[in-house]
Amino acid sequence: MDRIGLTGGIGSGKSTVAALLVAQGASLVDTDAIAHALTAPGGAAMPALRQRFGDAVVGPDGALDRAQMRSLVFADPAAKLALEAVLHPMIGAEAQRQAGLASDRGGVVVFDVPLLTESSIWRSRCQRILVIDCSAPTQVQRVMARSGWSVDQVERVIAQQASRDSRRAIADAVIFNDGLSLQDLTGEVAALWAAWCLPRP
Repeated sequence: MDRIGLTGGIGSGKSTVAALLVAQGASLVDTDAIAHALTAPGGAAMPALRQRFGDAVVGPDGALDRAQMRSLVFADPAAKLALEAVLHPMIGAEAQRQAGLASDRGGVVVFDVPLLTESSIWRSRCQRILVIDCSAPTQVQRVMARSGWSVDQVERVIAQQASRDSRRAIADAVIFNDGLSLQDLTGEVAALWAAWCLPRP
């Protein structure tokens, strides 16, 4: 076992689980972090995004205006496809580069991929898939608390993502992170790590 795919809906606690897996010894390839780097000021994706969508999606600092792009994508499915056509190949290439470096060092690589369920390519890159799940009300509560979004904003994002059923359908393991304390969640991750990644006695 050297490549694990990690996914979950917004507000599921996926990032917390990613950090717990790193604490167990995994190397993390975070596709959200890669996307942010690509769309930061001077990011490699910004020229193509500016050309495709215009200056309206570029903030004063030269980074992608994520709120503006989110509104555009929600309103226009073609814009979503165009955004993905620019970003996904770049994200995939950088993720593979990072995974290659991590594999050279040895050990387990965890791909943190929000869109893993929707992508057969990503699923083929992983030996096992871990899904972090929770109820929709918990998702809304967590995202509102951390981001200050309205209920409507969070629910629109949830509606754009894969369903809970479709995520669970591709999982080799599911952690139901609803009502778990951090200690309980840490224990769940440690048990999974022992089952999947540690040598058998």
